[in-house]
Amino acid sequence: MPRDILSELRVRQAKPSKKPYKLHDGAGLYLHVQPNGGKYWRLKFRYQDNERVFAIGIYPDVGLSAARDEALKARRLIQEGNDPVAERKRLRNATTETFRTIAEEWIASKTGTWSPTYKESVETALTANLYPHIGNHPIRSITIPILRNALLIMEKKEILAALRKVRMWSEHVFRYAIATGRADNNPAQLLRGTFKAHKPKNFAAVTIATDFGELIRKISAYDGEVMTRLALLLMAHTAQRTKELRMAKWPEFDLEECNWIIPKERMKMGKEHIVPLSRQAISLLQQLKTLNGTSEFVFSNVNNRRKPMSENTMIYGLYRLGYHGRATVHGFRSSASTLLNKMGFNPDWIERQLSHQEKNKVRSAYHREQYLEERRGMMQHWSDYIDELATKNH
Repeated sequence: MPRDILSELRVRQAKPSKKPYKLHDGAGLYLHVQPNGGKYWRLKFRYQDNERVFAIGIYPDVGLSAARDEALKARRLIQEGNDPVAERKRLRNATTETFRTIAEEWIASKTGTWSPTYKESVETALTANLYPHIGNHPIRSITIPILRNALLIMEKKEILAALRKVRMWSEHVFRYAIATGRADNNPAQLLRGTFKAHKPKNFAAVTIATDFGELIRKISAYDGEVMTRLALLLMAHTAQRTKELRMAKWPEFDLEECNWIIPKERMKMGKEHIVPLSRQAISLLQQLKTLNGTSEFVFSNVNNRRKPMSENTMIYGLYRLGYHGRATVHGFRSSASTLLNKMGFNPDWIERQLSHQEKNKVRSAYHREQYLEERRGMMQHWSDYIDELATKNH
């Protein structure tokens, strides 16, 4: 079949007529001249016994030589059994299917599985650490070195705990892209174990009984904001996470049934958690009701009662009491865990009270609503023990 029939001069001088017409260059390539003067390069070919047309470009943006080059590439694809029209569409999609768009799609697929807090953590970490560097890269084009360079920035900043999570989440993004046909490789998986190891630091906690009693005495005598004092004491008597307490709202508390029901949306593991309340915890809540009962939040912000207590309020309270580096708010959980275990309470009751994730899924399902009454007795004993420690030798 003859090829390269046209000349640049003939293409340039081609005039429009009343009807469209074609100037053939051979082997299916032709220039389609329109009545309005537009000139379009097209390649006619057969694919799976069907006649197809592949649009190459517009003259003069695409000259004769460039049109022949594109036609040659398309013919090679056809010889390999591929449809150049479908291949172009795939490549165009690949350029819009960036790491960020796939990551956002993966995150959206977890709605109903993740808690809003966890979802926000993932979005914030990826937005801060990966999107600026590879967010706009087509996900198929991201190689091991490209991803590694992005993660190395985190390593150089010594944010190793965040690095471990971001690498893990990016591995899930690539796995999702592979499963949905948008990627072929998972560079994040191959980078596992190639960065500095994060050595977790334990939250400073008071775990010696006499020292814990001294801490409770000092909190009880705290001369700062009353709400800060009550918050620290309620933290000690419930052993819940800082954010769970700080964001608590009045409808969550049933003072008659002596229960605090934390909704799943605010729990770290995305499951509703029932916290039995001791008499001492109820007394603290009644004081708070008198002090702050008209606010939506049990612990409202001093400057804006429509917002919850600042995340630093309680820790600054501990600092004022002289516990900088010696105790943290989260450390109250370690104090309760250590001392309750020393008292001989069932470890399952303690873990359930702390709402720790059960690694065994069968046990997790079985024990989800277990031990409520056992925990109620344990937490009353714990509050009585706290009172005893606070008054002992004083």
